Amino acid sequence: MEKSTVSMRGKHILGLENFSPAEIKLVLATAKEMKTIIHRDIKKVPALRGKSVVTLFYEPSTRTRTSFETAGKYLGADVVNITSGTSSIVKGESLRDTLLTVEAMGFDAIVMRHKEEGAAEFATKVVKHPVIINAGDGAHAHPSQGLLNLFTLLEHKGHLKGLKVAIIGDILHSRVARSDIWGMRKMGIEVHLAGPKTMLPRFLYQEPNIFVHDRIEDAIKDADAINVLRIQLERQKAGLFPSKREYARIFGLNDERLALAKKDVLVLHPGPMNKGLEISPYIAYGDNSAIQEQVQNGVAVRMALLTLTLTGGKESEANH
Repeated sequence: MEKSTVSMRGKHILGLENFSPAEIKLVLATAKEMKTIIHRDIKKVPALRGKSVVTLFYEPSTRTRTSFETAGKYLGADVVNITSGTSSIVKGESLRDTLLTVEAMGFDAIVMRHKEEGAAEFATKVVKHPVIINAGDGAHAHPSQGLLNLFTLLEHKGHLKGLKVAIIGDILHSRVARSDIWGMRKMGIEVHLAGPKTMLPRFLYQEPNIFVHDRIEDAIKDADAINVLRIQLERQKAGLFPSKREYARIFGLNDERLALAKKDVLVLHPGPMNKGLEISPYIAYGDNSAIQEQVQNGVAVRMALLTLTLTGGKESEANH
């Protein structure tokens, strides 16, 4: 792996607004190395041998929790999973007490998902030793998802600067959209947003290199990639759009709208998908889709984050 003067050892991963372009490049370069491990017959390296990681999830998750667990195990770390339904959290234990308990057990990293914005940052004020990795805090940020989206774009397009990416759908409630916007802007990507006006946060209108459209057709036109966001039915209030059928008709990604983008447009989705609502099943599984590849890239990016924050990357380089 190319040597870098940037070090992320001990860095809390809270949001991509706290990343420099050099740090993002380091994560993406490290993820490229890590992806080769996933393709091996024996998916195991000793980069994090002797390290321990706990995933602390207060919300349901399939892809993120499992990929962090897999990433830790591929790197030789000891990984323990804690979910709110199977711990003392159901007995009323506070977040502070849970964090202190986990720290007392000697974990080196806490991968944390919580329904409240700012929960991961709060954790950094409670514990002293473990690295905190934000796996999603409310509608605020999902940095590892933003990084895996950049990694997927880079693998397919060969570069990031100058790309046009459309992000369509429920941007207001999407932590993925916020992390995408921060990361993509830092890497020189032109970001075009579109969705129902009731799902567009106003503060984004004034940001440089961010363009907001009333019609998703305008956002998609000549796009290099389209990131389709899940309708956050569990977060949003009623009445943001009249019906699911109308949303699909006006804002769903279908063949007609996909044809407006570049022929080699890359279709992304953070999952889980509401097929037939924000995206047609044909596109979800079609030739332009990188949705399943995003899952594999998520493991590689999370391997990179664990390695860089816990060892600085030196041990992983020695073992490739």
